[in-house]
Formats: sequence, C-alpha cells, structure tokens
Amino acid sequence: MSTAARWRVGLVVALLVVLEVASRAAWINPVSFIPPSKMIASAWDLLVSGQYANDIALTLSSALCAVALAVVAGFAGGVLLFRLPRVRRVLDPLLLSYYAVPVFVLYPILIVILGLNRWPLVAIGFLFAVVAMAVNTLNGLERVPRVLLRTARVCRLRTLDEIRLITLPASLPFVFTGIKLTVVYAFIAVVAGEFVLSGSGFGYQIAFAYNNFDNPTMYGLMVLMLVFVGTVNALLRAAEARLYRRIRREGAA
Repeated sequence: MSTAARWRVGLVVALLVVLEVASRAAWINPVSFIPPSKMIASAWDLLVSGQYANDIALTLSSALCAVALAVVAGFAGGVLLFRLPRVRRVLDPLLLSYYAVPVFVLYPILIVILGLNRWPLVAIGFLFAVVAMAVNTLNGLERVPRVLLRTARVCRLRTLDEIRLITLPASLPFVFTGIKLTVVYAFIAVVAGEFVLSGSGFGYQIAFAYNNFDNPTMYGLMVLMLVFVGTVNALLRAAEARLYRRIRREGAA
C-alpha cells in the first residue's frame, strides 16, 4: 500500500472514530444520527437477513446496465468526436453545459418511450454518465502522441487495430478515469431516481426508512450502498493497475 493510500485509510478511520465518539457522547443529536458501529451492524443484519435482496438486486442491475451502456456509447462517442473535429466544435458548448441540465425532468418522456418499468431509471443513469465517459475518452485521445498515429497510417492499420494497439493503450489513464466516473454517476442517478420516481430499489427503501424514522435501516442501507460502489471502484483500480503493469512489461520487452 502506498503512502497516499495509507493516509486516506487513516483519515477515514479517524473520521469514523470522531463520529463514533461524538454520537455516543450525544454531541450529535442521537435521534437523527446513530454511531457508525451501529450502522455497520445494521448493514450486516440487513445483508444476512435477505430482507432487501430484491431491492438490492434491482438497483445494482439497473446501475450496472447503465454503466455498461454509458461506457460503450461514451467511448464510441469520444472516438467519433476525435475523428470528426467539425462535429466536436459544434457539440463543445453542449458538452460543457451538459450537467447544468436537470436530467430527471426527462423521466415522464422516458416512461412514455420505454414503459413503466426499470428502463427509464437505466436511461437516466445512462444519460447522467455517458458524457463523462465521452469527454474523458476524448481527452485521452487528444494526448496520444501524433507520431504514433502517423505510424499507424504508414503501416496501414485498420481502424479497429489502430484503436486496440495504439490509441487505447496510450489513452488508458483517461479512459479508466471515465469508467470510474461513469460508475459513480450512474449509481447516483439510479439511486436518486429511486428516491422520488420508483416504488422499489435501494433509493426507495432508504427514503421509506427515512420517512418512518427507521434510522438503523436507513443508515444500514446507505452503508451497503457505499460498500458496493467502493468495491466496484476497487476492482476497477486493481484492473487498471494490472493493465499498467502489463503495458510496462510489453514496453520493456
């Protein structure tokens, strides 16, 4: 573990300890906030009981579907914008102001188009995440050394081979940043949509527990959500580090 990682872990642990002491000493209102240890215990009990297994599966499947669609479409969109600079100049102002648009107002339209099911929430997660992936892909492609692209043209590589052998490895840090942002944005959009637009899922159950003053359930579900999202990001970081090591070995060879 690197020094920076140890510092991050230490800061998180210190914050949890401070919250634990503050909540048990009633420095924080105990009616609205419970100690982190009770949150973790509640999260474990909820996970073991299986009471919310269907809601957890619904949210995770919807968010992961939105992530997959956003990664594929965002990467393709970034490549197209890189290949078509005129189109990019037209769309640049829209991309810069995209997150100022309240995506959730499109939910009624998405219901009409996709039906009264989970797909409108998937679509909201997709719309919220796809631009982050496209912009990061575009930023990565812009930083590919031009000499490599000219070499690909001299060697008459096909477009897919050029992407696989040159542009993707060279832009990998930005692409992985886009994927990680896509995961975060998709989960935020799906869970936030479930808060107000759904009758099931993580977000709905958290809102239901909040409205019924069921703090252990509410905080337990929040802890489970943080664990799931953190696990996905940790897996992405591990895959990213593995790919970097492989590229360095191939470069050294």
